[in-house]
Amino acid sequence: MASRKGKILIVDDNAGIRQALKILLPMYFAEVETIPSPSTLVATLERFRPDVVLLDMNFNTSINTGNEGLYWAGEIKKMAPEVEVVLFTAYADIALAVEGMKRGAYDFIVKPWDNEKLVATLTAARDKARKAMGSLPEHSEGSMYWGTSKPMTAIRKTVEKIAPTDATVLITGENGTGKDVLAREIHARSLRSGKQMVAVDAGAITETLFESELFGHVKGAFTDAHTDHVGKFEQADGGTLFLDEIGNIPLHLQAKLLRVIQNRSVVRVGGSQAIPVNIRLICATNRNLEQLVREGRFREDLYYRINTVHIALPPLRERQEDIAPLAERFIAQFAEKYHRPVAGLDESARALLKGARWSGNIRELQNVIEKAVILSDPPVILSEAKNLTAKDLQIDPAGSLKSVNEAEEEDLVRDAVERSGGNISAAAKALGISRPTLYAKMKKYGL
Repeated sequence: MASRKGKILIVDDNAGIRQALKILLPMYFAEVETIPSPSTLVATLERFRPDVVLLDMNFNTSINTGNEGLYWAGEIKKMAPEVEVVLFTAYADIALAVEGMKRGAYDFIVKPWDNEKLVATLTAARDKARKAMGSLPEHSEGSMYWGTSKPMTAIRKTVEKIAPTDATVLITGENGTGKDVLAREIHARSLRSGKQMVAVDAGAITETLFESELFGHVKGAFTDAHTDHVGKFEQADGGTLFLDEIGNIPLHLQAKLLRVIQNRSVVRVGGSQAIPVNIRLICATNRNLEQLVREGRFREDLYYRINTVHIALPPLRERQEDIAPLAERFIAQFAEKYHRPVAGLDESARALLKGARWSGNIRELQNVIEKAVILSDPPVILSEAKNLTAKDLQIDPAGSLKSVNEAEEEDLVRDAVERSGGNISAAAKALGISRPTLYAKMKKYGL
């Protein structure tokens, strides 16, 4: 029996071809999805997350005839480099298909196709993609979402460069921006992906247990030490150690951590033998370490030791174009989990989500969507008017002027006016204030 694993997306404007492949390929792939044109390709990639895209070379679009496949293959590889693209071509387009392979396509298949060769090519592409994606599970709730925003595109390029190295990485960002998810992504793309990634909430460990948890202890080291204990550094040997919330470690314990990082060896509490550890270190914090260094609350030498590569994850409000695709990804996840018939968002819901402040970032968005899916009734599209309201879901409007200082207020007013295209009524509504109040604030800030 054929092995059914992985996911394939077919992009072809011929309904007969889509139907034929929809019958054939489920014998070899766990999930098969088809779309008739590239117009929804980006959204489908983010929602469906295929291993392989079988991409027709020509569509009835405004893009130069004959080059559509090349263009969209390039877009796929930019957006999701780990996805393998197989080009679907007529005999006359073989030269273009070869050019597509030079640009990163895995292979091409000529129409009319031979089923055996088609299946062999697509399953080989699938296996290559799954191997490249490392140890991340196929339906992992924590798999990395990159999106299309400029800051995340730049971060993705950085990760592709540094992941295969052993460079120490410091990830900073607000709560809920996905620092732990990015750490797992770096590990999954590294040469250590076959080994364990050990995650530690360093700020949550009590001072009395800090050394024991991280470095281990020997039997009899203290009252409750009934057996030897292997610490987190030793557990991560050969793999990656992720120290989350490193900015919360007390100053006097930072020196002990620095010593182990420098020496790449640990001495268990109560022991005397130095035990070598071979780890890749990734740290994360939502605090401003440079400010803590200036205040004398974080060791400068430790800061530079963990900061070989610094990645600052942007808050969700600075990557607004990613909000709706992220929401739809969570909709698919929770619709499956709770067996709810929810398929997506309408335009009103998209606007509502885009306009929220998301002080809790991606984690808050995920919670909001989970609640909306659980409470949703048919129709299968989430709507602001029906089942995704700011009041019901406790979303703080982007323009809310409650509990903000003057500098923040100016930014909110300016942003609301810009987003409304100068429509004072719309901006005032978004801010939750009257038109006269908005006029007064615009005058105050010289807008």
